[in-house]
Amino acid sequence: MPSFDMSRSRFRLADEHLIVLSELATGDEVPDEFTAARKELVGCGLIDEDGRLSPLLRPMMETVLSPGVVISLETAGRQGKLHHGMLIGERHVVAHEAWPGTAEAEYSRVEPKMLVWKLADMVNLQQSPAGRETAPMTVETAIGTVEAGLAVLESGRPAHASAEDERAAIRAALAAGSGGGPVPEPLAGLISEIRATWRLTSAWRTRAEGGDGVESRGFAVWDCGPLGYWLRELPVEPVSAELIGPAGPFRLVRVTAGAVWARITDLLPDDGELRRAAPGARTAG
Repeated sequence: MPSFDMSRSRFRLADEHLIVLSELATGDEVPDEFTAARKELVGCGLIDEDGRLSPLLRPMMETVLSPGVVISLETAGRQGKLHHGMLIGERHVVAHEAWPGTAEAEYSRVEPKMLVWKLADMVNLQQSPAGRETAPMTVETAIGTVEAGLAVLESGRPAHASAEDERAAIRAALAAGSGGGPVPEPLAGLISEIRATWRLTSAWRTRAEGGDGVESRGFAVWDCGPLGYWLRELPVEPVSAELIGPAGPFRLVRVTAGAVWARITDLLPDDGELRRAAPGARTAG
């Protein structure tokens, strides 16, 4: 069910609620398939019977309908996949954060000066003793090998299985996935310690001679808990799943939390790039 916290200007909305709000905000008819979602929004007071939006929603919807920069955060871990993100408009910044096992995401306004801090919080960026080590470490293999190991985590650990049992299953899966080829020694340990893997991408429209274009940046990280942060250098982000295959190269490099912070900062366009940005297309977040 949709709900809101007036004191902190935050809202819990499912995708269908946001679709209804977007249609009403632009003066369009709400399709019949979203009648139940519309009734829920009326019930919680975010719209009235005539479809007028609560004034509380105006800053958020202004940004959702016309963002200048869209930042997407995709995470995967033992609780499945989640999609978070941030929309940067002309006057406001709106973050949306999913929650495992629920249809609703939390939408909240972010003070622009706190934007990088908010993104760091969304990926749970923390100092790690392993991350402070200065000696670099690189792990290289094939994408298919890594996917075989990650499939063990996705299948879930049986109730009777220990952490060592799981690690043994990961080693076996990696060996099978490599087709008899070499498997980097640290890889099984990294996979077994994964808290989350995540990828951050930013995109904005630009105007240039000859027409409109899109600029994008991105990077991906493995958060391996006590084993620190690992930047996925290959495949390079942003990347389309259609362009990579099992035989493609895969490379992880251990990095510090400070290096991750710098990467987050570099995602954002500079002032000159923002001035050249075209108004964003309508989006449901």
